[in-house]
Amino acid sequence: MIRPTFTSSHLSRHSIIAALDLQPHQEGGYYRRTFQSDQHPMIATPQGHRYLMTSIYYLLTEESPIGHFHLNQSDILHYHQLGDAIRYSLIYPDGTLRTVVMGSDILAGQQLQLHVPGGVWKASQLENGSAGFGLISEAVSPGFDYADCELGRREKLWVEFPEHVELIEGLTRD
Repeated sequence: MIRPTFTSSHLSRHSIIAALDLQPHQEGGYYRRTFQSDQHPMIATPQGHRYLMTSIYYLLTEESPIGHFHLNQSDILHYHQLGDAIRYSLIYPDGTLRTVVMGSDILAGQQLQLHVPGGVWKASQLENGSAGFGLISEAVSPGFDYADCELGRREKLWVEFPEHVELIEGLTRD
């Protein structure tokens, strides 16, 4: 089955934001929590009790094309949903850089799913395309809690990963 390509003539960022009731996200883009595992007991983590799993929609647009560097303690599975491809830059604790493009063109090497382990710095950036937006979903386990997330500070990341100064400068706010 051929997966349809959606363009701005079919969907717009405004219609997606409204239809999915998305809100601005502190990392950039838009989001909404869609699930938390209320039917299961909370699990104990070093940071406190967390849901077994949470899930969100996450949208990047031409006006908000960057999800700035941040680090989560939990594992995250990303799923490409609609629109243009999104490039992920992952910096592992040892300084290894991994770049992955999520999108629907699997024959060109784009991925429909991406696993980001807890403890890895992550940033995302909308690729140029005809849709003007990229929509993904994320499943987080243990469930996401802001107490487990650190926003990337440029100077701190420069010191920790001097080999990635240019990338860090482009994907952080300060």
